Amino acid sequence: MVTHVLTLVLSLAVGGDATVPEGSLAVKKDEVEYQSQMFESWWGTKLEWQLSELPTEGAVPEYRIPYSGHDYPDRGGGTDSRASRGMSALGKYDMAFNGGRGLAVAFERIDVSRRPDSDGVDRRRGSRRATTASRLARLEDLNRPPGLFERMRARRSVGWYGHCNGWTAACIRHAEPAKNVVRNGVVFTPADIKGLLAELYMHSETEFLGGIDTVINPATLHVTLTNWLGRGDHPVGMESIPGKVVYNYPIYNYKAELKKHSERLWEVKMKALYAVNTGHEMVKSPRLHKEKYFHYALDLNKDGKIIGGRYYNDSARIDMLWSPLKPTQGGKEGNESGNPHLNVKEILSMWRESAPGDLQKKWMNIDPTDEDRLSSNDKDTD
Repeated sequence: MVTHVLTLVLSLAVGGDATVPEGSLAVKKDEVEYQSQMFESWWGTKLEWQLSELPTEGAVPEYRIPYSGHDYPDRGGGTDSRASRGMSALGKYDMAFNGGRGLAVAFERIDVSRRPDSDGVDRRRGSRRATTASRLARLEDLNRPPGLFERMRARRSVGWYGHCNGWTAACIRHAEPAKNVVRNGVVFTPADIKGLLAELYMHSETEFLGGIDTVINPATLHVTLTNWLGRGDHPVGMESIPGKVVYNYPIYNYKAELKKHSERLWEVKMKALYAVNTGHEMVKSPRLHKEKYFHYALDLNKDGKIIGGRYYNDSARIDMLWSPLKPTQGGKEGNESGNPHLNVKEILSMWRESAPGDLQKKWMNIDPTDEDRLSSNDKDTD
């Protein structure tokens, strides 16, 4: 893991004065405890809360900028959406692996036809708020980590539903497929493989990186991005809009300017770049991105550690941050709602054959599969 040297950008770097918002929102004790324990369990080092030790900028290497894939809206058939000619990626999968019986396609058609209950909760995505005590208890078993969609605040807006979280997880964990792959006489293009990856991760477990409130605490936002992306060069999934409509994107770059108001009060202006989706899946994906601007105050304790914060009025606000974990077989524990007619190992095997081998050798993820676990020599590769 690469650790960057922090250089604080003080008053001269921040143009203009703004009134510091009143009040303070302290990070909840159980969130501090959970995030600290979880980070150490994955990274083998402590989560840094000391502001002076946190990098003001972070970015993934250029080769790891997430590809802009399709979000497969349910109204378009989800991952059973067809290209202008031919069949969908799921249809091809059924031809190659399910004897042409249409099992994976049939499951997806049922899945995308489901609608929220009367309370507006989409049960397809499951319960997304486990108690903190439950999440902490599950840290004891890293084979069953807590995930993004355990929180009870699951929300969907009728007419939206899609696979943005599946694409986000896939482009964080995988280099873009580049070559056609043949299985049992069926040709899978890179676009097909990206569609299968999006479906594979649709209901898979994720790691919760903060956001137990309706809007993520700015202190948690700062600590998470600067540790995961700044110290670790690891992209982070973002649920970008508080409320019923849910859009997920991968953040891969940030830059922050800090202004000192006092020893225990700092103003932060941060710009974060995130990849955005395309209107359809492409053989070679573009690298499309947008920017979010965060403006917040951080409160420190007497030791200089971040303990809370609040947003300025001109700041963007998001729901939560997360990281994908390795996919598990649909219909099994850890992916109960996933498509049981897709074989995880088969799809990942196609990806390995399609994606550039040199990128696979340096593509670090938390919770890697056994086949994709990097050696110490691989980790040192630039």
